[in-house]
Amino acid sequence: MSEPKFNRRDFIKNTVAAGIAFASFPLLGYSESKTPSAQVAKKDIGLAIATGSDDPKKLVQAAIDAVGGMGQFVSRGDIVVVKPNIGWSRTPEQAANTNPYIVEKIVELCLNAGAKKVKVFDRTCNRAKTTYRRSGIEAAVKRVGGDIKYVDERKFKEVKIPQGKRLKSWRMYIEALDADVLINVPIAKHHSTSRLTMAMKNLMGVLGGNRGDLHNQLGQNLADINTVIKPNLTILDAYRILTAHGPNSGTPDDVKLTKQVIVGTDPVAVDSYGATLFGLTGQDLDFVRIGHEMELGEMDLNKVALKTIEVGG
Repeated sequence: MSEPKFNRRDFIKNTVAAGIAFASFPLLGYSESKTPSAQVAKKDIGLAIATGSDDPKKLVQAAIDAVGGMGQFVSRGDIVVVKPNIGWSRTPEQAANTNPYIVEKIVELCLNAGAKKVKVFDRTCNRAKTTYRRSGIEAAVKRVGGDIKYVDERKFKEVKIPQGKRLKSWRMYIEALDADVLINVPIAKHHSTSRLTMAMKNLMGVLGGNRGDLHNQLGQNLADINTVIKPNLTILDAYRILTAHGPNSGTPDDVKLTKQVIVGTDPVAVDSYGATLFGLTGQDLDFVRIGHEMELGEMDLNKVALKTIEVGG
């Protein structure tokens, strides 16, 4: 595979494409030299869907192998940010946060690909010290030598959103934007406001300010945010999915063991596929439909290359 690798520091300077969609990325308060000056194409790899194993790590490995390995995205010396959902004081079995074993394997693969450092963080809804521990993600990241960090409120900066139809700027976490590689690792689950939360909505975890203000016309706001925050890779945790009472109040009866991990570079396609796990389509989700209309990705799964890998064990 001749997939180009992307330097996240250059990403601050450049216009980044996802498929045919392009988004400029100027930062308020940054020097004029960081104004976008070129376009860098991101090749769509379709979706790799690993399914069947009781071991989430095996699912991650199989899906990443199917798209050519982590070395297609991470180069030696890179600073990588892995952004899971660590928002809630819930255990892995409650399916409110990203599965810790999935995060652990991703960090391990990045380090094995030569990453200089792999940072893992989220701006949590519940107290970070509790959510990091109870989710199992803090221990998982430390087991493989990753850098688990609490968000520093001083590192949010106002970022312009030139293509935003409703949002024209918002405070965003500079460590996420400055990384060489950004990997978005949401869990697929029900959400009381957006119906579902997956790839596009998980990026709210790198936003500052009062995120509650975004809930008015949330679909458009999420699409606007996704015009400027462009993960190099999205890995959707669908090992367990929360089918009701999300994002954090599900009962054991609301948790479904699906045993899937989905890998792609198109967050719209990832979320459109994720919707099918709940008996929905991308068209049923405002943020997916609007993201497609704004050319952020492909909603029609008939136009997306899907590769399913059955994993034993």
